[in-house]
Amino acid sequence: MKPTLFLLAAGMGSRYGGLKQLDGLGPNGETIMDYSIYDAIKAGFGKLVFVIRKDFEQDFRDKIISKYEGHIPCELVFQELDALPEGFTCPVDRTKPWGTNHAVMMGADVIKEPFAVINCDDFYGRDSFQVMGKFLSELPEGSKNVYSMVGFRIGNTLSESGTVSRGLCSTDANNLLTSVVERTKIQRMDGEVKYIDDNGEWTATPDTTPVSMNFWGFTPDYFAYSQEFFKTFLSDSKNMENLKSEFFIPLMVDKLINDGTATVEVLDTNSKWFGVTYPEDRQSVVDKIKALVDAGEYPAKLF
Repeated sequence: MKPTLFLLAAGMGSRYGGLKQLDGLGPNGETIMDYSIYDAIKAGFGKLVFVIRKDFEQDFRDKIISKYEGHIPCELVFQELDALPEGFTCPVDRTKPWGTNHAVMMGADVIKEPFAVINCDDFYGRDSFQVMGKFLSELPEGSKNVYSMVGFRIGNTLSESGTVSRGLCSTDANNLLTSVVERTKIQRMDGEVKYIDDNGEWTATPDTTPVSMNFWGFTPDYFAYSQEFFKTFLSDSKNMENLKSEFFIPLMVDKLINDGTATVEVLDTNSKWFGVTYPEDRQSVVDKIKALVDAGEYPAKLF
């Protein structure tokens, strides 16, 4: 069974103005998402599921879905603030979505096969889709609790315009994820990759340290775990009172790993990540995509 690609398209970049998912960065106005979808089709993914805001539906169908129809089946699901388990209501003043794992939960009714989750505005690179597509398509039918994550080498994920946030990953001898620690200030300094540690000190880490760029692989049993743990999350008064609290994917994954419920294999990739973290990054991304097209990695027109 071909895996599904689940695309997180509900959010807008806070540090980069506008809907960066729709920013044309390729030679013919292609978006970063176009390249991800092109790579996913090449890697054997069989369906796309987008999670968006309901008020963005018509625009999204006209500008986005229309491009891919005829190339791969597409479905839309919606992340709404009031999509909560029975017995819970959304705080009146809350405007922020409930986070990436809440967005993933919206796919439960339309995804019955192994699936990968990605951000729409990150350029992940061909190899990352191939390693994830291979992992998911080789899972025995009915597999449960065997998940994966593409572990990008930290040196391949930095911005030239400032610090970045990354989830630094630790793995065991079998390359299974043991922890993800979010580091909010990482950059290259004096030729070394460094981050601010818990003591506020700059600490060096090897260029090959795996980091999470929110490229996950799951089987459908993940939805039921998420539904249950989301109730626990909402039952914590701190999360209800904090109007910006979010139910993130690493939070759910961390629980499943610590409980011994699931394993997450960290898949190494030589792909170079890039994206528009800061407005100043935009030209660099345009140049990098042009170089890939010029080198024959991608056709000048994708769809």
